[in-house]
Amino acid sequence: MSKWLLRGLVFAALMVIVRLLQGAMINAWETRATLISITLVVAYAVAAFIWGLIDGRGDARNNPDPDRRSDLAMTWLLSGLFAGVVSGLVTWLIGMFYKNLYVEALVSEVTTFAAFTALLVFLLAILGVAIGRWLVDRKTPPRPRQREDDERADTDVFAAVRSGGHDDSTTTDDDSEPRTGPVATQTATEQRPEQRA
Repeated sequence: MSKWLLRGLVFAALMVIVRLLQGAMINAWETRATLISITLVVAYAVAAFIWGLIDGRGDARNNPDPDRRSDLAMTWLLSGLFAGVVSGLVTWLIGMFYKNLYVEALVSEVTTFAAFTALLVFLLAILGVAIGRWLVDRKTPPRPRQREDDERADTDVFAAVRSGGHDDSTTTDDDSEPRTGPVATQTATEQRPEQRA
């Protein structure tokens, strides 16, 4: 199972649970509807933040080089979109049988509410990833900068030429002019007959 699918399924299930709890609690305490809704959404956002923090710390430990780290932004974006659409669809299906659940029409659930869920998951998880990576990076000693030539010497196709192998600027016995390259050039007396005419 891919990383984004696992996270998407977990957060889709969590959002369905949040919506079920919201419906039951608001029916029990109608005067506290705003407080209940805000508290449940904040708890959901904290869960996304914590998972993002764990992802960021783990990724920074596994890959000390920031250029070689995983693309967690795309992972969390796909997770948020999946969680939003699936939780909206499942909540709408449950709302057809359980009338105490506050649901909108199917189109609103899989577009507007899905976009809210996706944005909430994505932003809080990416914030957690950034803080997690920063917490690991601030404790690691700074690495000395390496030249690109040193790092990729084994794959450099011109390394044999630069290492002082063959010098093309030598003079031979029959030629008094130094050669400047591997391609021989023609002198004026060696031109083809077509070129002289």
